Amino acid sequence: MESYPTPSGSDQDGRAPLDAGVRPEILASWQRSQSLGIDRERAVLPIERDLDPDSRLIRAATPVLNRLYERFSGIPVTVALADSRAHIVDRWGDPAGLELMDAASLVPGANVDERFMGTSSVSMVLSTRAPFVVVGHEHFLHDLKELTCMAAPVRDPVGGTVRGAVNLSVPRELADPGMALVLQDATERIGERLLELSTARELELTHSFRRAMERGGHAELDLESGELSRRGGPPPRLASQERLILLERAVELISSNGEAFAEVPLAGSRVAVLRRRELHHGDAEGAAVEVSFEDTGGTGTARPAGATATDGRVPLPDRPAEVAEPHAGGTTDAWLLLVGEPGVGRLAAEARGRLSLLNEAGVRLGTTLDLWRTAEQLAEITVPRFADLVVVDLVESVLAGEEPPPGPLRPGAPLRRVAAWAGEGSRDLPIGGVNEPTGYPAGTPQARCLETGRPVTDSVVTAALAGHPTGQAHPVQFLGEGVHSYLGAPLSARGSVLGLAGFYRRGRTRPYEQDDLTLAGELAARAAISMDNARRYGREHHASLTLQRSLLPHALPRLSTVGLASRYLPADARSGVGGDWFDAIPLSGMRVALVVGDVPGNGLQAAATMGRLRTAVRTLAGLDLLPEEVLAHLDDLVSRTPEGDAGDQDPATGTTCLYAIYDPVSCRCTAATAGHPPPALLTPDGRAQLIDLPTGPPLGLGGIQPYESATVELPGGSLLTMYTDGLLKESRGYEDTGARTEQLLASLRLAGPELEDTCDLVTDALLPSGPSDDVALLLARVHALPEDRMASWEFPSDPAAVARARALTRAQLAAWGMSELDFNTGLVVSELVTNAVRYGGPGPVGLRLLRDDSLICEVSDGSNTSPRIRRAATTEEGGRGLFLVAQYTKSWGARYMPQGKTVWAEQIPQPEQPVPETDEEALLAMFDDPG
Repeated sequence: MESYPTPSGSDQDGRAPLDAGVRPEILASWQRSQSLGIDRERAVLPIERDLDPDSRLIRAATPVLNRLYERFSGIPVTVALADSRAHIVDRWGDPAGLELMDAASLVPGANVDERFMGTSSVSMVLSTRAPFVVVGHEHFLHDLKELTCMAAPVRDPVGGTVRGAVNLSVPRELADPGMALVLQDATERIGERLLELSTARELELTHSFRRAMERGGHAELDLESGELSRRGGPPPRLASQERLILLERAVELISSNGEAFAEVPLAGSRVAVLRRRELHHGDAEGAAVEVSFEDTGGTGTARPAGATATDGRVPLPDRPAEVAEPHAGGTTDAWLLLVGEPGVGRLAAEARGRLSLLNEAGVRLGTTLDLWRTAEQLAEITVPRFADLVVVDLVESVLAGEEPPPGPLRPGAPLRRVAAWAGEGSRDLPIGGVNEPTGYPAGTPQARCLETGRPVTDSVVTAALAGHPTGQAHPVQFLGEGVHSYLGAPLSARGSVLGLAGFYRRGRTRPYEQDDLTLAGELAARAAISMDNARRYGREHHASLTLQRSLLPHALPRLSTVGLASRYLPADARSGVGGDWFDAIPLSGMRVALVVGDVPGNGLQAAATMGRLRTAVRTLAGLDLLPEEVLAHLDDLVSRTPEGDAGDQDPATGTTCLYAIYDPVSCRCTAATAGHPPPALLTPDGRAQLIDLPTGPPLGLGGIQPYESATVELPGGSLLTMYTDGLLKESRGYEDTGARTEQLLASLRLAGPELEDTCDLVTDALLPSGPSDDVALLLARVHALPEDRMASWEFPSDPAAVARARALTRAQLAAWGMSELDFNTGLVVSELVTNAVRYGGPGPVGLRLLRDDSLICEVSDGSNTSPRIRRAATTEEGGRGLFLVAQYTKSWGARYMPQGKTVWAEQIPQPEQPVPETDEEALLAMFDDPG
């Protein structure tokens, strides 16, 4: 045989251009795959771990596919069975072939749908509902271009539902047209085995029909195109409403005594011709209804509508039935529509419809944790198969996330309309009232349903509902004037009524029956559980976000030496709230502490833990500790186990944290990390790099090794970037940290002068489709303190140095134009220098003045003793110095160095306000002993 041709225009490795040598349906599939962003080199397939190993499909297919694989013994083929959702449920092949499938992630449970894998034979079969062959060069994935893949659908003979697909893969040069015929025979046998697992009466009737069918022709494989053709072709596409009408008419034909034919007009000048065939088998007597399609607008012959949609087709058997009798100028291929018995045909069809509706509701309802969308899904599922119009109203407090009142609702309870749907034809028409308050007075069927908490059926008049009670138009007006059938079902969950689902049928020709009440109650109950889950999730998610954002800084401090900007980006709804945080804490000496941390986990627990750690960090920062000491204290806090909880672990265990201190006087940054990504630095000359820091363990694991810090010089104008690891995570879950880091540095090189714009630049470059994990980002542009804003001196440890320090201070204040602080500053300098001389040891005494928006006075000595205010007795001459310093300054404190300490005091100039006259008697009275 000839091998499958390589299309003209392909490159040397066999990879064809997008539009070279492929069929239109394949090209359309490629374009959809590209729009989905599927990687042509290696697709990421989701894997379903919870497959039923004993499903009806697997039991029917296993012996057939075992024999199919054995038939091709000696040829490197692989056989895969997929279910109707495109999950691989079983596979056959030699060890080498299975290893190749494993390497391509084609394992049991993998989803090979077009949304994840791109164009494949299985995806084309499940979309066209017909056998399909994908020739090597037509595969979307480059790894499959050496294969020819043949697939055929597995149909349930009763109704023709596609239950799955079987794929046969073979090297392109070994492909044979006969393989496709053998594969189709195998899928037909699987269908027969599915039939053998059906009920006995359906089995008898369908066997009778199948024996009466006239099988036509054999399938042929076109070597040039790879298409598998057959006599008949696929059925035309039908809208859901058309399919419903055909099934109802088929039920009537089966239940009739003498009627054999029926015509149903369809859109586009088409007519569906239904033919009834008598069936007899044993004691079972029934009928089969076939459908064929004619076009009345031209030639008189049918024109199939091409590929069919998943839910828009007539149920189809494995082979075309015999053609119908001549009618209206010509006939077309016929397909089995329905098999049943006259007495129970209508009931069986309706029961099948109810089961189908419940099955769809189970699949679609609750797929999103959005309360409004769940209500819309309920309406879309039930129109038009169950109702012509669906209206969903919910209690106002439920929409706000509050707990609904227990038990049934009283008439007049405040409701809000969240969904109103009358089918696709109403999509662009105003059917009114959505997102408007509503209510139902006592006596109406709606109020009766809410009050009893049970489904009710009744008739409603358009004029009675229009404009009542809130003055808003009721959607029932879309059905027209007159009396309509109504069924109300309460949306009840966990003992509370959340609202009401109203189902309307136009007119009174199809009133709701008792079985409809049961079905509506089940649908409403499923929807209510999903809505209540969405309400609970929404409430907790909102509470988590509120808590987390309340624990984050409301506004970053405005500093003259450090410009700050930040972003907090929460993950999507599925990820919930995380424990990421950032902070900027002003320290003494015009320094600033910059903090970024990440608590493991999500939700309220993570947010509360983040708040606890952030408070601890701010407390430790106030003590002016070194970065490594702050992390050591945090690690000790997390590692400490409360009494009686020896088996419990602090939820903060594993938290990562980066703590840095920038000093604008020395232009140095000292930082330490506890398992956190290092900061990125952009220098004024445009160089971007990561700062190399000693690696420390995450909090709670600090017993492994002590924390260390590193100090780097930061030229004025440098940009320091601190972030959590969510910034480096891709939404698709890849973990190429090196490439992501380079992307971060590249975006920083493009940074402009505005920090807010830089934040947007970084997040847009690294997170174009949003974060997959919470992200905290903190930018700090550092500036050096100008030399004319600081002055420093050093004195010997001698009491005579006090007067010298005061004089130098007075002269410096005069030079700065701050003479109004002369008195207070002289007092502060006198007290602090005196204490340093008296208690600071033999070393020199340092004095430094820093001027910014405030005046900072710092005195250093070689002692590590801690200064503190104490209450002096009435007769004591000393003990009041630090008290006076606290009274005449905004704040004061002490910080410790490797050798010695520095005591500082800060004053705020207020030249427009006169210095209040000191009341010495009041000050002295505060030190009097009580008595």
